[in-house]
Amino acid sequence: MARYFKSDNTATASPRILEALVEANRGPARAYGDDEWTRRLESAFARLFDHEVRVFPVATGTAANSLALATLVPPWGAILAHEGAHVVRDECGAPEFMSGGARLLLLPGAGGKVTPAAVEAALRDNPPTVHTVQPRALTLTQATELGTSYRPAEIVALAALARERGLAVHLDGARLANALAFLGCPPADVTWRAGVDVLSFGATKNGALAAEAVVFFDPARVADFELRRKRAGHLVSKMRYVSAQLLAYVEDGLWLQNAARANALARRLGAAAGPMLRHPVEANEVFLAAGDERIARLRAAGFEFYDWGAEGSGEARLVVGWDQPEADVEALEQALAGCAATGAGRVPAVTSRAGRP
Repeated sequence: MARYFKSDNTATASPRILEALVEANRGPARAYGDDEWTRRLESAFARLFDHEVRVFPVATGTAANSLALATLVPPWGAILAHEGAHVVRDECGAPEFMSGGARLLLLPGAGGKVTPAAVEAALRDNPPTVHTVQPRALTLTQATELGTSYRPAEIVALAALARERGLAVHLDGARLANALAFLGCPPADVTWRAGVDVLSFGATKNGALAAEAVVFFDPARVADFELRRKRAGHLVSKMRYVSAQLLAYVEDGLWLQNAARANALARRLGAAAGPMLRHPVEANEVFLAAGDERIARLRAAGFEFYDWGAEGSGEARLVVGWDQPEADVEALEQALAGCAATGAGRVPAVTSRAGRP
């Protein structure tokens, strides 16, 4: 039987999320967000971030990112993003579509991180003239697409530069819980307190079914977001089922508990990978530079994961879900350690799982 390390999107829904849905499924409730669960969201998130917020549930991360950016950036505007960011590589042009044509300007940066120097260069290359797109937002990903996490000071520096140049700051927080579990700081320190204006708050990868949210730290920036959400088909009629998930996710610390477990298991894999490790393990992703032969042997042993990097680079990505079976991690630890130590030999074959955690 295969052991899945392809994505945290393959993970199950948390039992506590399912229990919250059962509780929300008792009798009728007002539609389109006028229910008690959705009305509680803003106070719950205000406590979480220690700041006044406006919160808008949506069903997907693509919608959260694209609608947030479309609210910040006009059709003639530009969004500065790391060249490997999810909004660049994996949104099928949704930010451009939902904004009516805003352009993504791609920035380099080691470890998946944007740097102030790269932002400065992009702004120099796109001066505010009638002939060019107008930079209006900087989007950052926390944790990044390479599993690294921005420190609060890094976001502070980038946000200060953005604000100085008239750019709003958006944070793609699909794996925000994993970043915070690694950093050990309050959520405010990497969001509004660091200068972030709008957050795409992810829950689906970390235990929810289909629940994301757009969080505005400045109510004035909400502008026409509600109309954009409706037009895009993300004003869910039975919103209580999305909001109930988000409440269960954040109110008792479930989001950080799940993330901490996934991070801890990922660190074990990173340690086992030894010299094959490509980037520091600062969330729940592990990137390997293992070579084609080792990757083939791992796959032959029943481990499923994605190739990464350029074709033929011999790189791979492993992602640990919040509910990853301990036996899967132990087996992959042994396999990675064997590969790292010798670079040769046979990876142990996969045996059937005894059960689920």
